[in-house]
Amino acid sequence: METADIETDLSLFKYDNLEQLPERYRDLDEAERTERIEAAKAELGDDLVILGHNYQRREIVEHADFIGDSYQLSVEAAEADAEYVVFGGVTFMAESADIITDDDQTVILPSMEASCPMAGMAEALQVDAAWAEITEAAPEADIVPITYMNSYADLKAFCAEQGGAVCTSSNAHDVFEWAFERGDKVLFLPDKHLGENTAHRLGMEDSIAEWDPWDPEGKDGEARSASGSRAEPGVAEEVAESDVILWDGYCQVHERFREEHIRQVREDHPDANVIVHPECRREVVEAADVAGSTAAICDTVAEADPGETWAIGTEIHLTNHLQRWHPEVNVLPLCGDACMDCNAMRQIDPNYLTWVLEELVEGRERNVIEVAPREAELANVAMERMLEI
Repeated sequence: METADIETDLSLFKYDNLEQLPERYRDLDEAERTERIEAAKAELGDDLVILGHNYQRREIVEHADFIGDSYQLSVEAAEADAEYVVFGGVTFMAESADIITDDDQTVILPSMEASCPMAGMAEALQVDAAWAEITEAAPEADIVPITYMNSYADLKAFCAEQGGAVCTSSNAHDVFEWAFERGDKVLFLPDKHLGENTAHRLGMEDSIAEWDPWDPEGKDGEARSASGSRAEPGVAEEVAESDVILWDGYCQVHERFREEHIRQVREDHPDANVIVHPECRREVVEAADVAGSTAAICDTVAEADPGETWAIGTEIHLTNHLQRWHPEVNVLPLCGDACMDCNAMRQIDPNYLTWVLEELVEGRERNVIEVAPREAELANVAMERMLEI
């Protein structure tokens, strides 16, 4: 990546030290696995902290010291000051943990396959090329890039270098307002749905354009008219005329939700309330009763009155957790398992967790995630800007 003055590569190929699960670990049953995980945890003691993202399966979160959103978990790891941080999440989350933990803490991702598809839709090499085209098309505009936390470290570093910041799903509107105090336009990556929902929240829905990084010519975007309807694809100049430029990326889980899922759940459960994640399509957010981050979803169910019904529009494992954690509330998935399962999160198999923990007991570090120093420094700047807002 040239613009941010750091070297980078496609993120899927950065970590050539990541290893596959040894065959002897592949057929462990749950009882044996649980016993071995707990034994390794006891042996490692305070030198270990296990983080379990809300979207992890039960067999992971039941062994986690902390459960929550990605950035929250990284903060917990830094404050725990454990030598080893085993992150039950995906690659970009482990990167964020490595960035904000101390140099003497080692971050481990149990499985090499846990790579978020949405983060991979905005590789820094692509963004650098798009940035050159957009800024050339609007040379007088001050464009501020904002990346969602669900992105790789080198993209966070890019945003820092260009005066931008990171945001989460809960503070995206605050970061947008901060950006418009400093510039004329926002380039938001990688999740177009969170960007669109945030623009609507701020009353900016009439000035949105989408940038398609996969366009054969590399320049065409998809602009919108003042009414918000789709217009014919336009060149970079047309895209750059809009105040909010959305990268054409999305979460493969949350994009699967449709309005008909909400209609069906209301038909089947007339008393149901619907809460969805803001990574969902705009029409789904409009049809829901509430939209909020995973933390907001958890809080909403926790604060619900006994007997209330809440249909949850997010990854299925969080819905399953909420059903177990709050049996007094009728918690429903907004659609079936096939609609809501994150195949990247699923790669953190509990057998992998058993393996990396037992290797640590033997003094061997497997699947270490380590962000290059310059990249980590810049990415941390982007995250610190978010915290200052």
